[in-house]
Amino acid sequence: MKKNMIYKDNNFFNEIPLKRRIKLHIVNDHWVVIKRYFILLRKAEYYNQKKTFINRIMSLWFTRRKNRLGIKLGFYIPINTTDPGITVWHNGTVVINGDAHIGTGCIFHGNNCIGNNGKDLKAPIIGNNVELGVGASIIGGVKIANNVKIGAGAVVLSSCEEEGVTLVGIPARKISGEKK
Repeated sequence: MKKNMIYKDNNFFNEIPLKRRIKLHIVNDHWVVIKRYFILLRKAEYYNQKKTFINRIMSLWFTRRKNRLGIKLGFYIPINTTDPGITVWHNGTVVINGDAHIGTGCIFHGNNCIGNNGKDLKAPIIGNNVELGVGASIIGGVKIANNVKIGAGAVVLSSCEEEGVTLVGIPARKISGEKK
């Protein structure tokens, strides 16, 4: 990870007018706290890549700070599981398995779980620009293609290799898609 990637998450926050951003900082709005969480996550990842003693200490320190803030927010996102550019709109439970991989530009609306099925250790691999609605979960060693939307409350148990589709229901099924 390059150092300039540290500030790429929840990037919508940077597009808010300065006057409103200052107000959000003063009242310690959840968007400010979530942005801070991702900065700590990316700094922990950055220092984790370098194998010197000082960098390992820095990685541990940033990981500890991230985890403490994550407890307050309800987030558990291990280092090196997400590519830069993800967005989390609300605080609330967001749990990602340490073996999962989340692509660039993914959007989480809260109360999401990305994990194994409890029978084996296989975790999901999620493509770029995937959007998960409130309460959506992806369970097991499934693969999700790019530009997929997963509806609120959906539970994805099988892979979706087709790009640009919408998945809903329990278990999730395809309801729409664009041919490319």
